[in-house]
Amino acid sequence: MFYKKNIEETISKLDSSLAGISNKEAKDRLEKYGYNELQEKEKTPTWKLFVDSFKDPLVIILLIAALVQIFLGEVVESSIIFAVLILNSILGVVQTKKAEGSLASLKQLSVPNAKVIRNNGKVTIPSRELVTGDIVMLEAGDYVPADGRIIEAQTLKVVEGMLTGESEPVLKHENSISEECALGDQKNMVFSGSMVVYGRAIYVVTGAGMNTEVGKIANLLDNAENKETPLQQKLDVFGKKLGIGIVGLATIIFGIQVFRGGNVVDSFMFAIAIAVAAIPEALSSIVTIVLAVGTNTMAKKQSIIRKLPAVETLGSTSVICTDKTGTLTQNKMTVVKTYMYGVKEANLIDDISGGEAALTKYASYQDEMLTLASVLCNDSDISNEGVEIGDPTEVALINYANKNNLNYKEIRNYNKRLNELPFDSDRKLMSTINKVDKEILMFTKGAPDIVFSRCKYALEDGELVTIDQDIIDEYKKINEEFSNNALRVLAFAFKTVKDEIFEPSIEDEDDLTLIGIMAMIDPPREEVYEAVENAKKSGIKTVMITGDHKTTAAAIAKDIGIMVDGDLALTGQELDILTDDQLDEKLEQISVYARVSPENKIRIVKAWQRKGKVCAMTGDGVNDAPALKQADIGIGMGSGTEVAKDASAMVLLDDNFATIVKVVEVGRTVYSNIKKSITYLFSGNLGGIIAILFAVFAGWSNPFTTLQLLFINLVTDSLPAIALGLEKPEASIMKNAPRNPNEGILSGQTLRAVLTRGTIIGVVTIFAQYVGMQHSPELGTAMAFATLTLSRIIQTFASRSNTETIFKLGFTSNKYALGAVVICLGMFSLTLIPFMRNIFAIPQGFDLTNLATCFGLAVVASLGMEASKFIKR
Repeated sequence: MFYKKNIEETISKLDSSLAGISNKEAKDRLEKYGYNELQEKEKTPTWKLFVDSFKDPLVIILLIAALVQIFLGEVVESSIIFAVLILNSILGVVQTKKAEGSLASLKQLSVPNAKVIRNNGKVTIPSRELVTGDIVMLEAGDYVPADGRIIEAQTLKVVEGMLTGESEPVLKHENSISEECALGDQKNMVFSGSMVVYGRAIYVVTGAGMNTEVGKIANLLDNAENKETPLQQKLDVFGKKLGIGIVGLATIIFGIQVFRGGNVVDSFMFAIAIAVAAIPEALSSIVTIVLAVGTNTMAKKQSIIRKLPAVETLGSTSVICTDKTGTLTQNKMTVVKTYMYGVKEANLIDDISGGEAALTKYASYQDEMLTLASVLCNDSDISNEGVEIGDPTEVALINYANKNNLNYKEIRNYNKRLNELPFDSDRKLMSTINKVDKEILMFTKGAPDIVFSRCKYALEDGELVTIDQDIIDEYKKINEEFSNNALRVLAFAFKTVKDEIFEPSIEDEDDLTLIGIMAMIDPPREEVYEAVENAKKSGIKTVMITGDHKTTAAAIAKDIGIMVDGDLALTGQELDILTDDQLDEKLEQISVYARVSPENKIRIVKAWQRKGKVCAMTGDGVNDAPALKQADIGIGMGSGTEVAKDASAMVLLDDNFATIVKVVEVGRTVYSNIKKSITYLFSGNLGGIIAILFAVFAGWSNPFTTLQLLFINLVTDSLPAIALGLEKPEASIMKNAPRNPNEGILSGQTLRAVLTRGTIIGVVTIFAQYVGMQHSPELGTAMAFATLTLSRIIQTFASRSNTETIFKLGFTSNKYALGAVVICLGMFSLTLIPFMRNIFAIPQGFDLTNLATCFGLAVVASLGMEASKFIKR
């Protein structure tokens, strides 16, 4: 903890001196500790990812089926299976590569060169050659090349938002700090990748490469887990179970056929038919397409999906860990309160920038003096293009003037600045000398307690009075009230000085006249209040995680409804004291975490994941990247660093918390629709399996060829399944609690729907085969194929809801589903063309009467599915 050590101790500990280390010593340290650069783990090669994709149980079964088909001379069927497997594998590899955490953007933060002192001379070296003990020089515009302890600082201001999440520059100093503090409060340290915006400094390097704060983040990012989505996890588990079931069932079918004295080849064909019928070959592609459609919907809501499965994960999100600045708030300091002794209401007028106004008039209007002081004792500006330049606190002051129809530029043009005393951290004051009409005034602003102590007079409702303890006590009381509400407070004062050539000194900041105080805050976005409330109604807990101070964070959280009575707010240091068991016990009560480190953020995410919650995490800084990657869904900010975006699954273009709640609805709808697609596919597959099993035990011929089943699974099933993925959100979608991530793919209502619809399809298919077999086994196969295909196509209407009938939903309320049914019916009709009949094993005896019978059975099946909903209800 170098921030606790004085300068001499630090330099001694690092075996360095103010003259710097020698070139030989630098070379030795470079060989021992390595370059000042980030290191990355070796990634899994693409070819290995491709090979690994074929280890899935269902894929192995289909590979075996395809190889058997080749051995039996069925080249077309095997080629189709291989093509599907390769396509699915490519899609999987592409998604995996996109999801890999990359340190490329983090490496781009490195600084090319550094100005150092070595051998008692100033030299410029490549920053990668920096070592601990090097003495580095900084000035405005420089990026800090390595972590270090400040030796000498001259009004040094550094932006550390990439590490702390807070955008305001931090004023640095060289004094040691006795108490333990978070990174954001280590004001005698500078950190690699942060930017100097004001002043200059000399510091000694205390950490380089992977031993910097950025290096720690790189290590966390490299070791953070790539989380599978709840759907991916359930599909993996279901796939393994289904694979075992299919192998067992196929083996039993093969054994029964052989035991009965059947031909080995025919027995194999029955077994393969079971495998092909049971496995939804197009499922992976259909899920990908439905997710892709969801990304387009989210893009219209200002959300860009970087990792496709994130669409579905959003739908099961139960906890949103969100940053404060810019996400819940406007990221714009705003004056919200003013106080002037003796003044009941502000009395601003439109013109205080010139004309006949004299000092006596200004003194009569205390609020005008307050505005003058806040605009003139101020270095910020707004460009003609609307770009705000300068310290956010000062920008808030000129925005306040503009908001009250007081043009700050006109005020400055008329009341010219003659001289100034810049702000510094020791006196905590800033003063400017301005010509106001015929008078020369010194305006002073700064920390309230300091300004109060420098005042001999005060304005009381515009009148000049000698300051007394009553006035001071009243100001202190109001200042404390403002501070307790997390407001940042500045006090303003003035005095008349001698002449235009007055050269101010620190001693001149005395005998001032106190004007008043102004309080500001980064206010919440207006839409956040409703968004937090909607999240609560949807069963989603919102947790604030910020680099800001605890008091400020808690005040904002209470205001917008994140923190309620009984909830807790913890700092990163308070969190570090808790064991994992203690954290788990208090977790659901903690609504605010302040002054947190990257390690704290990962720990918070993991704690929620231990409780089985699906956790979303927002962030914009480099410090957020490891937690963004660890979370079930990382949400980067459009205005954030590329490092944070790279680690995220989704990027919010408008940085708005309300947008997250809106896209959760899209995520829930996508998941609901994917389940409808899965129910549709497995219902049809179950119908085929039932028909095959019945044929085996009844001693009938195989009701389907492999090519017929592939045609159904890949062609006529695909469009309806995708169309179901485009179903509109149901009215109650955001009124329910998040779904249980441990819920199986086929469970509860979904399983009942699959069993009901699958059984109905199976029964009508068996009946169709029976009717056809009265003429010939070939006609029986053709009628079974036609009935199964038509039943699965028309099933699209029943699959649109597990509870509502198509007659209530309306046939045209999902035009995609209606179009898919029409197109698939057209595709099926192509199999009846004379030259196609031989390919699909449809005999010439299959006529319009048979087709009408099959179509009638399919309609009956669909009506049966709708009737089952009515009966269940």
